Amino acid sequence: MSIFERYLTLWVALCIVAGVALGHFFSPVFHAIGAAEIAHVNLPVAGLIWLMIIPMLMKVDFAALSQVGRHWRGIGVTLFINWAVKPFTMALLGAVFIGWLFRPYLPAGQINSYIAGLILLAAAPCTAMVFVWSNLTKGEPNFTLSQVALNDAIMVVAFAPLVALLLGLSAITVPWPTLLLSVGLYIVVPVVLAQAVRRLLLGRSPAAFDQALKRIQPLSLSALLATLVLLFAFQGDAIVRQPLVIVLLAVPILIQVYFNAGLAYLLNRATGEAHCVAGPSALIGASNFFELAVAAAISLFGFTSGAALATVVGVLIEVPVMLTIVAIVNRSKGWYEAGGAVRRAALGKA
Repeated sequence: MSIFERYLTLWVALCIVAGVALGHFFSPVFHAIGAAEIAHVNLPVAGLIWLMIIPMLMKVDFAALSQVGRHWRGIGVTLFINWAVKPFTMALLGAVFIGWLFRPYLPAGQINSYIAGLILLAAAPCTAMVFVWSNLTKGEPNFTLSQVALNDAIMVVAFAPLVALLLGLSAITVPWPTLLLSVGLYIVVPVVLAQAVRRLLLGRSPAAFDQALKRIQPLSLSALLATLVLLFAFQGDAIVRQPLVIVLLAVPILIQVYFNAGLAYLLNRATGEAHCVAGPSALIGASNFFELAVAAAISLFGFTSGAALATVVGVLIEVPVMLTIVAIVNRSKGWYEAGGAVRRAALGKA
């Protein structure tokens, strides 16, 4: 993990301070940026988000889908968590905590928007940082690559219907044209472009591909931080008035992350999957594609919405929370491998 990635939470915190200050002192500039829209798509942000997402998607090799069957237990568990558990538990947690317990402490007009942001955050599994977490747990790289490729393929067709379903259950009007436009702009087009660039670079040489990734990775993270500065420039007044909002939004996110990571880890142990697969499976099950969530929240609800702020809180806590899960997975390896199903599966392979 690079120093930039390791201290992502610090950079996000600095973006909060910078964004709030800039939004306060240069509000006309940021209102002009916010008005630069075509079909409800903010052009400056769209450019930044492409810079965020495309380098990450270049790492995904869809040829790895041929390896999906090699670790079918881990694949099955992760798919179950990512698509059948995580989005629905987040919608439930959002309704309980934001819609009920914390309602008196939050702006009344933003309650549904906050819940929508949490749903968007949970509806797409992580694509890029998962490779870092997998490496830190000595995870099986072929499993991680094939799982990410499979999740990305599913996301192309499942993200919009799943989000629409959960927003509908939360009594939030679904702007279908904007939702479909977001899927096209921030999933389909980046996937196509990223794979085209990947093939072009690999056609030259693997070294050329690796060099290109090293050069553009800082650009990707810089684009993320620039987007956050813009978001907080628009959200600044609300944050200054109610800083407690960020803390309250973090509560259901934290519960959801630890719950899904723990459930995935235990299910892998119960099915006899190897620890080198269970670790990345738990981390993929817990983490979110927050770049896509931020993009979709801005497109659907706007810069100043509670949905946009809720997705940014996910970015704020991503690194420290995932590092604690990495530590738990590594320290519990002995306990994990003492499980009966895991020992039987290991003996069967011997």
